[in-house]
Amino acid sequence: MSSTSFDHETFLKHVTRKAGVYVMQDVANEILYVGKAKNLRNRLASYFRASGLAAKTMALVERIAHIDVTVTATEGEALLLEQNLIKQYKPPYNILLRDDKSYPYIYLSTQHNYPRITVHRGAKSKQGRYFGPYPNASSVRESLNLLQKVFKVRQCEDSYFANRSRPCLQYQINRCTGPCVNRISAEDYADDVRHTMMFLEGKNASLIAELGDKMEQASEQLAFEEAATYRDQIAHLQKVQASQWIEGEGGDLDIVAAIIRAGQACVQLLYVRAGRILGSRSYYPKLHLEESEAEVLEAFIAQYYLNGIRDLPGELIVNRELPEPDTLVAALREARGQKLVISHRVRAGRAKWLSLAETAAEQNLGNRLATQANFQERYEALQEALELDELPQRLECFDISHSGGELTVASCVVFDGNGPLKSDYRQFNIEGITGGDDYAAMAQALQRRYKRVAAGEYPVPDILLIDGGKGQLNAAKETLAELSLPEFLVVGVAKGVERRAGMEVLIRGDNGKELRLPPNSPALHLIQHVRDESHRFAITAHKNRRDKKRRQSTLDSIPGVGAQRRKALLRQFGGLQGIVAASVEDLSRVPGISRKLAQDIYESLRSE
Repeated sequence: MSSTSFDHETFLKHVTRKAGVYVMQDVANEILYVGKAKNLRNRLASYFRASGLAAKTMALVERIAHIDVTVTATEGEALLLEQNLIKQYKPPYNILLRDDKSYPYIYLSTQHNYPRITVHRGAKSKQGRYFGPYPNASSVRESLNLLQKVFKVRQCEDSYFANRSRPCLQYQINRCTGPCVNRISAEDYADDVRHTMMFLEGKNASLIAELGDKMEQASEQLAFEEAATYRDQIAHLQKVQASQWIEGEGGDLDIVAAIIRAGQACVQLLYVRAGRILGSRSYYPKLHLEESEAEVLEAFIAQYYLNGIRDLPGELIVNRELPEPDTLVAALREARGQKLVISHRVRAGRAKWLSLAETAAEQNLGNRLATQANFQERYEALQEALELDELPQRLECFDISHSGGELTVASCVVFDGNGPLKSDYRQFNIEGITGGDDYAAMAQALQRRYKRVAAGEYPVPDILLIDGGKGQLNAAKETLAELSLPEFLVVGVAKGVERRAGMEVLIRGDNGKELRLPPNSPALHLIQHVRDESHRFAITAHKNRRDKKRRQSTLDSIPGVGAQRRKALLRQFGGLQGIVAASVEDLSRVPGISRKLAQDIYESLRSE
């Protein structure tokens, strides 16, 4: 069965039945695969059975020239040795975790008179408090940005802090209280630091209650500006709590969910610390011999946690029962010196977290597969249809939405080679035009957007799609001509005579050439996708603007919500915006608000 000279029958007769590690090599002595087994003979015999092998396993076996084995005292020792060898040799048939960076923490220099908060990687050698780990630097930046808005604890270097003679820009934009030049008392700054630590420790409920008391006290003393500050802090915290918190759950744990589809895998990690979700991260390990989700999980967990770089919580929750969980737990205990529980059957809040991680893995893998399969083909078809010299990399599209000319909103959506680039989406509230004048609305949106493109704040698109015919296209060209921009193609997307999907007419802005693509054209499908996304985003933005205006006095008109309950709601959520964003469960937790009343409030605030 093998194209090499490896005599597996003789080898299997003499190999031990003890636990250990095996290393498969080819004729050039290159390591192909490293594995572990509690019974080496039985495990290695499974590679050479007459039938039932997967194609990838057969491909491995055909390249084997010899196998080295190392006997270990325990299965745990075998797992540790296996991971060290995988890390050292990076065999092509093993799952390889390519990200070896230590994970970031938030560091608070509590020993300083005016503590600083910042991101930290590496050894925790400095005196102070560490919070985390976070899945990536962007998660830390997001948290630091929130804390900078809410509690305004300084983030500048100590050397910069010590040499200030006047407040910096962060003070001017209300992101710092200016402790460097004594614009805040030591006592008030210490309160801000304490509140920051409470947030990072997951003590949101106590923190919100304390801020609520301070807001009421400030209001009673007619210090309305101070009360508004507490209100805004509560609103920010409620928003974070709604997305991160599951009532009744606590502890430090990681959720690990693996999904396999179409020969590809996604492992989703959800990081929970002090009962609060700090973030999540997706990994896409290449599959070689591991065919099941349980095997992928076990291989991934071993590589991820055994290297000692990453934080190991006291509990791991997985979405599949592992093949050898006891061996993995023993190895992790031996390597990391701490107890660990691995669970796959969980209930209540932990089940919600696990479902969240599994759903994210399914969606991310589905998106990855769809992106890889479809977008390359569509971009190539668009390049051919528009006779472009190079494959377009960035598309932008604008649309206008309003109700009878009122509360006009323009949307800008962006697509790159992987599909929608939602971080670059923008919306523009249009003011100062005649109601219903879509040309003027488009001109204002384009001018506001492309002034910033000309200034280098945003990338220049390869293609700008304008939803409309020659009139909209010409108006857009006139607006863009006023700006100093590099050349790029502007294309109008007219609906056609019959105004049906598939009958669109493309109008090139450079030469006026009209193009009708067949309904099954991948290029047309890409343009429709971009245009429909711009419609959706514009309509959503307009509805949000319209509903915000309509909700201004809605709370007062809800039956059952009197002065006391309105006060309790505002105290709990910091303002109307926080109440609108709350779920039925969040509303029902407010004293005096029953489940039925919470449902009524929820529906009233979302009614037309």
